[in-house]
Amino acid sequence: MIRIHWLNLACIATILSGANCQKQKPEVFPPVEEEARVVVENGIVKVKPVEYTGAIRNPMKGFREFFGPGYDAKRSEYPYPYGSIIKEYMQWNMLEDKAADGVDKIIAYSNHRWQGVEDINMKVIPRIFIVWMEPWHGGVAKNTYTSNPDDLNGWHWPSDIPGEVRVDDGVTPITGGYFDPGFQDRVKALVAKAGEAWDNDPRVAYIEMGIIGEWGEHHDPDITTYWAPHDEELHVPNRTWIPGIEKTLGDAFKAAFKNKKVMVRYAYEFKDYEFGIYWDSWAQPEEKVRGYEEMKKLGDRWKKQPIGGEITWNWGSLAKFNSFEAVVKDNATRAEVIEQIRNLHCNHLGGITWANFNDAGFTPNAELLQRSMGYNYVISQFQYPANIQKSVPFKVSFTVSNNGSSPFYYNWPVEIALLNKRTKKKVWGKVLEGINISEWMPGDNWDKATSGYTVPAPVYNIEKEITLDTGLPEDEYIISIAVLDPAGMLPSLRFAVENYFTGGRHPMGYVGINKVPEQYEINSSDFKSMYEDHTLKYVLNK
Repeated sequence: MIRIHWLNLACIATILSGANCQKQKPEVFPPVEEEARVVVENGIVKVKPVEYTGAIRNPMKGFREFFGPGYDAKRSEYPYPYGSIIKEYMQWNMLEDKAADGVDKIIAYSNHRWQGVEDINMKVIPRIFIVWMEPWHGGVAKNTYTSNPDDLNGWHWPSDIPGEVRVDDGVTPITGGYFDPGFQDRVKALVAKAGEAWDNDPRVAYIEMGIIGEWGEHHDPDITTYWAPHDEELHVPNRTWIPGIEKTLGDAFKAAFKNKKVMVRYAYEFKDYEFGIYWDSWAQPEEKVRGYEEMKKLGDRWKKQPIGGEITWNWGSLAKFNSFEAVVKDNATRAEVIEQIRNLHCNHLGGITWANFNDAGFTPNAELLQRSMGYNYVISQFQYPANIQKSVPFKVSFTVSNNGSSPFYYNWPVEIALLNKRTKKKVWGKVLEGINISEWMPGDNWDKATSGYTVPAPVYNIEKEITLDTGLPEDEYIISIAVLDPAGMLPSLRFAVENYFTGGRHPMGYVGINKVPEQYEINSSDFKSMYEDHTLKYVLNK
């Protein structure tokens, strides 16, 4: 696989301006600066790490995958180079076929569908749905080309909810299905069970509120009458929309998910709730008013709730492209995608399931999009004492900024650890108290002309006092920093710095315990590639 570690600024500017930069070969590494990267002053070691300017496969951000069980074969190279999250459409009848089914059924089916994601450091975004495609759009109850019971196609109504009866006259209310008198109570009960199953499941990144409409996308029928119906001229209660369902869903998901972020399909609905958004038509001209402009009205919602979705290139104006690669190869479309990502503070995007990451022409565009989406935390300076002793407090400080588009939405712990100089293994560590990494914000108000935010990202200066509370042999060690996944307390989220060891830790320099190190700077040849590190994982509590 061709690997480009970074895109130089000239190439990025060229991409965004619409010109062709394919002939300009990106550098392999940033140029080496002449100034010392590590200095020692008054017993304090000051490290200025080199920024890693490539794309990072980091948790819960960037490219979001999808595979349809039963008909999509996963590639041998799974997951994608940057994929850390995957959409999981969850059929209602597989989670709960009868009202009496318990939460254990949801847990069992989730375990079946999500088996092994923790071993490859993937998180899932589940969306419960019922109807893949309605009959008036060509959908059928069950497809015949696969016998896989997990097949998403077809209709997945619980067996004890009466079927829909629809008259094709445009005015007669539908009976059964969504419009059955007991349906909304069943929704409340199902969501409560899903919350019990998923709200503390470390495999779950975010929750997409689905259930209603084709693919669970809140249309056919609609949630409200804010927008015109998709298929008929006028809204008809209990036909084109479901009266009361907005509050039913909003209250149910708010109550069920205290720990996971919930996302809804349209920004103009659920205004009484602080939910994130999944807009499934990024860069689609036909959806700009309904999607992009409505999302802009949410203001600072992105600071607390994730904004995501997908680039759906098989309809509308984007149908002229025959692949995701072609969409982002087009200069004007790529520039619009980047502008929308930056202005809406997009955390993740799908639509890339069948993209060819072995295509050298796609690599620069893939890296640019991955870097643009979500967070990208850069440490510009790290300080620590040259020598430490057991039971004697010492100060560690670092300066960090976020040059991505969104924050990280959960407060994961930051750990300072000492590593064995020779094996690079952790021998001691301490989680820093009083740090909330979800508050590390990017800039705001994107300027397309300068390819930057007019409101720059804040610079966060973190200083903590910690104590070596265990006895270690007199020796030289490596001091490192890492962000841990609480599920197993293993390194997971990586900073955008070249200082990196396989396994997720960022080595900053040598430190002595009752000893003066021979040197403080770690040779850059000892650093490893984040791109090639496939060892990261987390642990389920079973």
